Amino acid sequence: MSEQDTAAVVDTTDEEQHLAAAGEHAGPDVDDVDGDDEVRDEADIAADYIEELLDICDLDGDIEIEERAGRVYLTVTDDGSALRVLAKPDTVTALQELTRIAVQAETGEFSRLILDIGGSRDARATELQRLVDTAVERIEAGSTTAALPPMSSYERKLVHDLVAEKGFHSESEGEGRDRHTVVTR
Repeated sequence: MSEQDTAAVVDTTDEEQHLAAAGEHAGPDVDDVDGDDEVRDEADIAADYIEELLDICDLDGDIEIEERAGRVYLTVTDDGSALRVLAKPDTVTALQELTRIAVQAETGEFSRLILDIGGSRDARATELQRLVDTAVERIEAGSTTAALPPMSSYERKLVHDLVAEKGFHSESEGEGRDRHTVVTR
C-alpha cells in the first residue's frame, strides 16, 4: 500500500460499519433542523482552530468567546508577552480570515467572527480614535474633507461610529485595498 493509500484509510467502529452497510452514517448531520447538540457551532469551531494554531506555535493563551449582535468575538489573551508575535494588526487580520475560512469549511455558512489577539483590537481602536480626532481637527480648522488611510471594513465601521459620535459625517471611498474613509462636516 502506498503512502497516499495509507493516508486515505479511515478507522471505523463496528457501529459505523453497520450503519455504512445500511446506507446510513454515524456522524452529526449538519442539515439536522432539530439543532442537535452534536453539531458544532461557529464559536466552538473557531476556538478549536485558534487553539490548534497556538499549540502548533507552542504558545499559551486563554480563549474567551463572546457573542454580540449575532457576531462571534474571539479574544486570545496571555499573562505575558508571548502573543506579541501574533498580535500585529496584519497578522491578526490574516488569522481572522483563516479562522473564518475554517468555520465556513465546516459549517458551509459565511462567518463574520472578529478575532482579537493580545489586545490588538483595543490598541487599534485607540489608534483609530487618534486618526478621527486629527481628521476632525483638520475640518474644524477649515478643510472641507479629511481622508483617512485604507483600512478593513471592520475598522471603517469603527471609524464611521467614532465620526458620528463627534457629530460629523463619513463615507467610504475607493475599491479593494484602497478603500478608505473620508470625513466631512
